[in-house]
Amino acid sequence: MEMVKRPRRLRGSEVLRKMVRETRMDKSSLVYPIFVKEGRGIREEIPTMPGQYRYSVDTMEEKLEALADAGVGSVMFFGIPDHKDEVGSGAYDENGIVQKALRKAKEQFPDLYLITDVCMCEYTSHGHCGVLCGHDVDNDRTLDLLAKTALSHVEAGADMVAPSDMMDGRIRALRECLDAHHHYTTPIMSYAVKYASSFYGPFRDAAGSAPSFGDRKTYQMDYHNIREGIKEALLDEEEGADIIMVKPAMSFLDLVVKVKEAVHTPVAAYSVSGEYAMVKAAAKLGYVDEDKIVCEMAASAYRAGTDIYITYYAQELAKFMDEGRIG
Repeated sequence: MEMVKRPRRLRGSEVLRKMVRETRMDKSSLVYPIFVKEGRGIREEIPTMPGQYRYSVDTMEEKLEALADAGVGSVMFFGIPDHKDEVGSGAYDENGIVQKALRKAKEQFPDLYLITDVCMCEYTSHGHCGVLCGHDVDNDRTLDLLAKTALSHVEAGADMVAPSDMMDGRIRALRECLDAHHHYTTPIMSYAVKYASSFYGPFRDAAGSAPSFGDRKTYQMDYHNIREGIKEALLDEEEGADIIMVKPAMSFLDLVVKVKEAVHTPVAAYSVSGEYAMVKAAAKLGYVDEDKIVCEMAASAYRAGTDIYITYYAQELAKFMDEGRIG
């Protein structure tokens, strides 16, 4: 049989396969989410996320150092306060847990790039992502508090802010507030395409942020919808978002593809707590090879168009990249 075209020619060796690889990954694109809480001497393993911990400000140094040594240059902070109230005042308190963690991290690791999650759900007594009006979140009243939170983070040392609340107009509110205080160069990474997903369950356990009533479907998106996600991405880009995020990652890679085609900003994908927990559970039972699954999940996100990958496996992926197992 005479065949001119033989695709297998380019699969003959490891060197050749890497040479013609279409999707390439780099450690600089990895972001590690870290949970910080009030107190001292705290390093609590999260039951639903084996291998992940809640740290106090004095114990997070060891983890940040391990990440830096592995080549993971960016972290995203999530705060767990001692006190919660109706308006989530701990989120924008200059001595709040994230603000204290930022100052310490900036002092100890000046080369780490510090990103903060901007939301109210960890700080409100009701667990919703903003100020309530009855049993619904008051969108416009919440915007001022989100802007105050972002500003307090930047003034404490954040290099980038990432609003995850899904309030309409919050990117413009943050941009105007930051610019008014001369933080023109601080980027905003918007959780623009964020779905109401069951994949968030372990995170809510980790951060103590489950709503005390109802759900978040009036502000997070219906997971059946594609065009709505594109609309949200374009609106946030227009309002001043510098990076557009899709969340979750694994089950929404079709949205990563669509968003990548639609916007003119870098695209991030967040491999969320439920994805992490499922891999850990299956690996513990011996059903899957954890390392190989983690590499395959990451490659699929980058293949779909992800420029920035937020993952609890950032440290492991950096090691796999060094070993040539992925990248």
